[in-house]
Amino acid sequence: MFMSSMMLMIFGEFQEFGAAYYHSAVNYTTLGYGDVIMSPSWKLLGPLEAADGSLMFGVSTAMIFTVILRLIQTRFADLRD
Repeated sequence: MFMSSMMLMIFGEFQEFGAAYYHSAVNYTTLGYGDVIMSPSWKLLGPLEAADGSLMFGVSTAMIFTVILRLIQTRFADLRD
């Protein structure tokens, strides 16, 4: 989210970091409030950020589950097989 916020500021879509970060956070978490509307040339970035956020939440969940599973397997070696 930080990098996309900075990119939006560099390319002139937002003037202040707070608004850019808020827009990215709302899209990344798929809330989609719609109170900050981007210009027509940048509108496609919103759905792309939402898709990226959904995928990253799925990846994070899978990684956390894998770490917990390996910790359990290490702690309780007799449960293997």
